[in-house]
Amino acid sequence: MTGAQPASGEQEILYEVRDRIGFVTFNRPQARNALTFGMYDRLAEICSRAPDDGSLAAIVITGAGERAFAAGTDISLFRDFKTPEHGIAYEKHADEIMTAIESCPVPTIAAIAGACTGGGAGIAACCDLRIATRDMKFGFPIARTLGNCLSAATLDRLVRLLGEGRVKDLIFTARLMGAEEAYAAGLISEIVEDHAALMKRAEELARQIAGHAPLTMRATKELLRRLRRHGPGVDDKDVVAKVYTSADFREGLDAFLSKRPPQWTGR
Repeated sequence: MTGAQPASGEQEILYEVRDRIGFVTFNRPQARNALTFGMYDRLAEICSRAPDDGSLAAIVITGAGERAFAAGTDISLFRDFKTPEHGIAYEKHADEIMTAIESCPVPTIAAIAGACTGGGAGIAACCDLRIATRDMKFGFPIARTLGNCLSAATLDRLVRLLGEGRVKDLIFTARLMGAEEAYAAGLISEIVEDHAALMKRAEELARQIAGHAPLTMRATKELLRRLRRHGPGVDDKDVVAKVYTSADFREGLDAFLSKRPPQWTGR
């Protein structure tokens, strides 16, 4: 986290779509991609407005440069926090941002190099898949920096991903988790050697996903989100019914029986 500002005219978030794959880049490398409120809002906007018509198959989220995915919220933004309402509003808005990432209709991939801390770690935790370079450092070192806290919603997400014991360990000791430990814990699914390999592999993974049934992934994302919020008794009938009556399910069945590749449309 840092108080550095972007260069004049610099866009804090870059977003482009190439051949149905969206690429989001946190673009404050001189500040280790520390996140501004505008960056959080722009990321939520990209995720919440992602089309589900087949024109977008996946989104890769990464940081500019090789030093950081995102090193938390820019510390200078907390200077005006003086009332209970400031902290409550900040954490409430953070939950809204993370919910938008989780609810994105297409799969999201966090491509992590270097520091992935605080708000950056929260964003990565909300992505569907995470891959990282060997020098990745993940955690929430707030106990030795600002002395603030994470909301119950954020802690719940982390506990479901990492387990309560590991979450307590990371926060109480303020240590950062390295790539090998993150891989063993199931936080990341792959380790690559450097930034170039990271971006190459992230795009390969996104294009692999792009060839698979969109409704399978959309249903999985939505039902896992409901399970996290409402528990195992959640009603899934609407999602199951939509998938099993879809044109894609019929296409998948016909393609399998005809021994040909399916042509998915997301409908």
